[in-house]
This record gives sequence, C-alpha cells and structure tokens, in this order.
Amino acid sequence: MPRTKGNHEARRRDVSEAVWRVLAAHGFGGLTLRAVAAELGATTGLLTHYFPAKRDLVAYALDLLEQRSASRPRRAAGAGLSAVRAAMLDILPLTAEATDANRIWVSSWDVALADPALSGDHARRYAQGRDRLRDLVAAAQQLGELPAGDPARIAAGAQAFVLGLVVQALFAPTAFPPHRQVELLDDYLASLASPPVPHGNRTVPS
Repeated sequence: MPRTKGNHEARRRDVSEAVWRVLAAHGFGGLTLRAVAAELGATTGLLTHYFPAKRDLVAYALDLLEQRSASRPRRAAGAGLSAVRAAMLDILPLTAEATDANRIWVSSWDVALADPALSGDHARRYAQGRDRLRDLVAAAQQLGELPAGDPARIAAGAQAFVLGLVVQALFAPTAFPPHRQVELLDDYLASLASPPVPHGNRTVPS
C-alpha cells in the first residue's frame, strides 16, 4: 500500500511521542536511536529515515523540547510585577509535568555544550527568554512597581536566579518543595521592588 501524507504525519507524531517518552525517562544521556526504536516498537532502520545520525536525533529532540515548552499553558497575569512573577513561576518545577520538562532541559545542557551549533541554538533560546523578561520588567517599571534601572540587566539577573533555583529544586526536591520555591521567588521579587538604599545611608555593622 502506498504511503499517504496522513500516514506519514501520523508516523511522525508517533516518533515525536516516542522521543519525548525517552527524554522524560532517561534525559538526553539516554537518547539513542535504539532507545527510541524500542519505545516505538520499530527498527532502528526505520528511524534512520528521520534521523540519519545521532546528532540529527539530538537536534530534533531539542526542537521538540522547545516546541513543548512554548505550547504549554501559561499562568494568566495582568501587567506589571504580577506578569514578571507569573513568567518566572512558569519556569519553576512546581508540578510533576514541569519537573519532567526541567529535568530534560538540564540534561540537554551537556549535549548542547559539546556541539557549537547546538550551543548557539541554546544561547538563542535563553536570550529570547531574557528578552521576554526584559519587556515585562520594563512594563512593571512604567507602572511604578519596580524601581528604575536597566531592564535588560534586571531580566538577566532574574533569569539567572530562576534557573539556579530550578537546579537546586531538581537536585534537592525535599529541601526545595514547590511552596519553598514560591517563597524564595517572592523574596527575590520583593528585593527587586524595594528601592535601593543610597550608599551613604547604609548601616555599617559595629
């Protein structure tokens, strides 16, 4: 029977789901053609039609991860500091699904750092995230909810904070359960919203 476009698209969806299940179970360290083929119930020969080499599989998996991250539901929030908070909460591993996604992201860093092209793609992804935070920070500043300052610099610090919290929560989930992550995020945002203390007015410990 000749292949139809519908059959091809259905098979591609099956492949995508198999890749995602392997990533969720084993991360990028366990992502191989053999593992995906076993998950799919197919031969590695079939997968070479989609991924001629391991690098093609890795690049596809990174694109799939980006697509899944972009399409997941986001928290509703108004403008200003609440929008900054919602965007940062969306990154944290506060649910089982978000934890799986973050585990996959962190596991992708090693393979991306080993390949200049993939590393560049990751740098682009994180730069886009900073740009989105920058725009939210700028809107909060216009509303007077954040003090004046370079919004790009503030966004870079916010991204660094939230990614660091992600890593700590993944490695020590009992020390950083969801409610603790939210508390730490709110502490961080409160420090951002507080006007800086002039240097001459700082209290010097005795």
